[in-house]
Amino acid sequence: MRFVNYLKGIVGVETYPLISLAIFVPLFILVLIWVFKLEKKTVEEMEHLPMNDGTDS
Repeated sequence: MRFVNYLKGIVGVETYPLISLAIFVPLFILVLIWVFKLEKKTVEEMEHLPMNDGTDS
């Protein structure tokens, strides 16, 4: 049996992609707004996090 046949048996399956899109788009927009509002100092601190081991050398 093909996967599509399983989906046909689920009641309301056509609404799941719409719900997923309705959750993803606002979340993506909020993250974009947050990124563009970040201060340059914060971005510079985040740039160095992977290389920063916490020592002053």
